[in-house]
Amino acid sequence: MVAAGDDHKVTPAELFFDLVFVYAITQVTALMAAHPNPVRVVGAMAVLALLWWCWSAFAWLGNVVRADSGALFAVLVTVMTVVFVVSLAVPEVFADAPGGLPAPLVFVVCYGLVRVLHLVSYWVSSPGDTALRATLRRTAMISVAPPFALLLIGCAYDGTPRLALWLSAVAVDYGGIYVTGSSGWRVNSPGHFSERHGLIVIIALGESIVAMGVGMAGFPLTPAVIAACAAGLLLAASLWALYFRRFGEPAEHRLAALDGDERTRFARDVYTFLHLPLVAGVVLTSLGMKKVLTQVADTGHYGLAEPLHGTVAWALAGGVGVFLLGAAAIVLRSSGRRPTALLVGGACCLVAGPLVTLVPALLAVALLAAGVSVLVTAHGRAVGAAGAAAHAEA
Repeated sequence: MVAAGDDHKVTPAELFFDLVFVYAITQVTALMAAHPNPVRVVGAMAVLALLWWCWSAFAWLGNVVRADSGALFAVLVTVMTVVFVVSLAVPEVFADAPGGLPAPLVFVVCYGLVRVLHLVSYWVSSPGDTALRATLRRTAMISVAPPFALLLIGCAYDGTPRLALWLSAVAVDYGGIYVTGSSGWRVNSPGHFSERHGLIVIIALGESIVAMGVGMAGFPLTPAVIAACAAGLLLAASLWALYFRRFGEPAEHRLAALDGDERTRFARDVYTFLHLPLVAGVVLTSLGMKKVLTQVADTGHYGLAEPLHGTVAWALAGGVGVFLLGAAAIVLRSSGRRPTALLVGGACCLVAGPLVTLVPALLAVALLAAGVSVLVTAHGRAVGAAGAAAHAEA
């Protein structure tokens, strides 16, 4: 394996690797859309958390070993194959269809294989790093083996017991990272690490656009459909601007300013943990957008005055709320400054579900897009004012 330097950039091999996660995220939205209820949404978020761990593990590895050279490229192609099989199983992980292989078991076995491939690749990449190898052993015993056992046991049950066991597995897996410590893990290139996570945010936003197209597929193109698509694109563009023009770059600068274990802990908190709510928020909003386009386009069953109902009504605004609160946490961890606009906006979106059920679906997405655009502007002005004040004091 070929070591990566401190000026390492994202390689085409890593972009190729991300292609399977485009499909995986789409499948998570489909998992919720098939039966949009609170239990299914929670289950889909558990599945997304496991998929995120697969992607994040190799984002760390690709920062210390070049993905386009040596043995790691063969590993990446192998992982892509396994994750693609995982993605195929996602729609049936909580309701296995008759015939074929048991989807929940296929999902769990393939997930475990990805985790093992990651640990083995890291082990091979650092033959003389005793601290990292000790951490890898602890990770295998605490953060890989017990969650994998819980996932396997969950396959033997249906419904709520499986969901409870899988949620427990996610909690043990994520909590185990704090127990095993940061010794040995490292971020060689802050630019590469930040860019990798920025790209996965773009992938999630792209999935929201795909969801709109899927929602109106098979229906005629009407002015109302065009208006709904325009509002959805404005919403996606506002979230993009918030990330790439407001807090993504400061987080990268903070990462670059740190070194050693402090850099590792910051990367773990801001990128591995706090980027998951960003992706989850976009996936939830995609569910709402997909249903909006279906209702607006299917004039034979819905009128333009028809609102969203139930879980999808909450998902439309609630997903944005999850994204905004994740962004607020990143700003707080990066700068120590409390982003009031993001916190207030995120909280309001989380509880806006009942209001969404009172207005036409098209109007709801238009108001949400306009509100997020205003919030991004307000947050930008607050950041500018804070920066000017700090400069004046200096």
